[in-house]
Amino acid sequence: MRRKDPTEMTQVNVGKQQPKAYQALMQLNNTILESAAESGLDPRLIELVKIRASQLNGCAFCLKMHTNDAIQHGETADRLAVVAAWWESQYFTDQERAALQIAEEVTLLSDHGRLPSRGVAAEGTLTDKQVAAVTWITIVINSWNRVAVFSHYPVAP
Repeated sequence: MRRKDPTEMTQVNVGKQQPKAYQALMQLNNTILESAAESGLDPRLIELVKIRASQLNGCAFCLKMHTNDAIQHGETADRLAVVAAWWESQYFTDQERAALQIAEEVTLLSDHGRLPSRGVAAEGTLTDKQVAAVTWITIVINSWNRVAVFSHYPVAP
């Protein structure tokens, strides 16, 4: 029997071990998506937020899933190619830029004082309901990222 390296992460599928918690997260996810649609957020913007947070968290499973979802909503390869450096391109609308800024701020909460200014303000670009929806979308995708990464969800071609 191979000894476990003490530096290796624990490998437990937390969703399978605690299905009620998984279902509660799924229900929260669905509620947030309904609220986001009601606030007028474009489905492509929602997927961009999920992709950016997943990039920052290093979640390959969620990146693959939400890139595919974005494509199904009409997202282009060019925009997907530059979302990791969205502030350096002219591909994104003011609303998308504000949403991506919020996604970075929420995801990198512990780096708040060190997060570079991207020159984007949500005020006047997104409504308060939209800011709240983007914030909740980011909170939920951060949770999914942690579930997928810690559970070692497989990602293969």
